[in-house]
Amino acid sequence: MSAPILITGGARRFGRALALDLAGAGYDVAITYRQSNHDLDALVAAGVDCIQTDLGSPHDCQQFISLMEKRYRALRAIVHNASEWLPESENADLATVMQRNMAIHVQAPYLINSGLESLLMAGAEKYGMADIIHLTDYVAARGSQKHIAYAASKAALHNLTLSFASKLAPHIKVNSIAPALLMFRDEDDAAYKEKVARKSLLPPGPGADEGIRAVTMLLDSHYMTGQTIALDGGRHLKAG
Repeated sequence: MSAPILITGGARRFGRALALDLAGAGYDVAITYRQSNHDLDALVAAGVDCIQTDLGSPHDCQQFISLMEKRYRALRAIVHNASEWLPESENADLATVMQRNMAIHVQAPYLINSGLESLLMAGAEKYGMADIIHLTDYVAARGSQKHIAYAASKAALHNLTLSFASKLAPHIKVNSIAPALLMFRDEDDAAYKEKVARKSLLPPGPGADEGIRAVTMLLDSHYMTGQTIALDGGRHLKAG
């Protein structure tokens, strides 16, 4: 039985690119996805195990954990990439905004890390080390006027990194990657890209490869835990 790398939210954008890259490098890969209309053909063709679930639901999250325990005997790593992007818009239900952000970015990683600890320990025994990688965000340390709940939930995810790193050492390393903007969306226009570029020392939107290299470095490391890799293009040094 294989010991895959599990990527949550692996059907789109960075998660998809990471899944295909790792599968191409010879890793067994499993992903979660929420919506059935995602194009999974390339992932399935690459041998990726695609599992549909809503990680925002505690019930569905527990069912997913049970499924993984039945399907696999070990895990090499978990990459928590699933994300929610709900802003505090004028007509938003603020309770829902906060609940959904916290459910995806904090509750789900907390439950999955706890529920699949035995599989990770088995992976550590098999490979010498296992990993948990949390995808947080640049705004976790800075805050955000337009995405307050999102920023707060990503900060809480960073705190989970510290707690689980302490709890699971020395067999399981736990680290974070905090990007600013790795990938533009198709609908982002030139004006938006110029606005974002003014906030960064380096050109924003370097692409998925930058995040993939960070994940690979953490997987290869034997002496890094409880840390955050900041992929922000020097944005933390810009005034304003």
